[in-house]
Amino acid sequence: MEFKRLDDGVEIPVLGLGTWTMGGSHSADRSLDNLWVSVIRSAIELGFTHIDTAEMYGGGHCEEIVGEAVEPFRRRDLFITTKVWKDHLKHDDLKNALRGSLRRLGVEYVDLYLIHWPNPAIPLKETMTALEESAREGLTRFIGVSNFSAALMDEAQSYLKDERLIANQVEYSLKHQSPRGELLPYCIRNNVTLIAYTPLAKGDLARWGHNVLDEMAEKYGKTPSQVSLNWLISQDRVVAIPKASKLEHLKDNLGAIGWRLSREDHEKLTKAFKNSTTE
Repeated sequence: MEFKRLDDGVEIPVLGLGTWTMGGSHSADRSLDNLWVSVIRSAIELGFTHIDTAEMYGGGHCEEIVGEAVEPFRRRDLFITTKVWKDHLKHDDLKNALRGSLRRLGVEYVDLYLIHWPNPAIPLKETMTALEESAREGLTRFIGVSNFSAALMDEAQSYLKDERLIANQVEYSLKHQSPRGELLPYCIRNNVTLIAYTPLAKGDLARWGHNVLDEMAEKYGKTPSQVSLNWLISQDRVVAIPKASKLEHLKDNLGAIGWRLSREDHEKLTKAFKNSTTE
């Protein structure tokens, strides 16, 4: 696995594992629990040691699955991210939500705690105060946001005294390039890691049938998904968290590392998809 600098002395894998719908979408589905535990453990063994989850995934059940999956591994070898739902952004609600996540995950702390979505109905200053307190209390090593604009990140950071926002998790892929406008340049300037979710556009970029993507896959001897992920992780401050439901998909994703698209080919891909990108 390759790594990128997250903060002083701390690195994060360029590819992690997304877990959305593992254990259900908005409510618990326990029918495939054994499969998901096996997938997560296989991912960790392959080097995908960044596991991303959230309290709202499966109504909290996804965190329970992650907790069971990571139990055999050394905690210090893992990077666990979870997110607080937008309805829980009041001070006490956030603190209670984090304690609930830690209980379901079976850990004493998470590595990164994110605000899942902004909520204009709750004062951002109140939320950031609770988030900073959580870091100070050792319940999370780092704090960040998800689905925040550059302007909102600036506002959120202004309410912090000692901590800084270390990451922003947003949708980013060849087919969804809007972060390239303001957000990614902001992240680069401020040493914020951009964590790309849905990096394969819900599987569309893993399939053959996109002319320029197919051309690059053939040129580099890679699959479309490997080229698509490489396009992301070759950018400064960008890491990705593709979901994988099978061992073969995990191994395929791993083929995105250890090489780089040329600058010319990277730009060619960017332009090829930019005209059809989903903003």
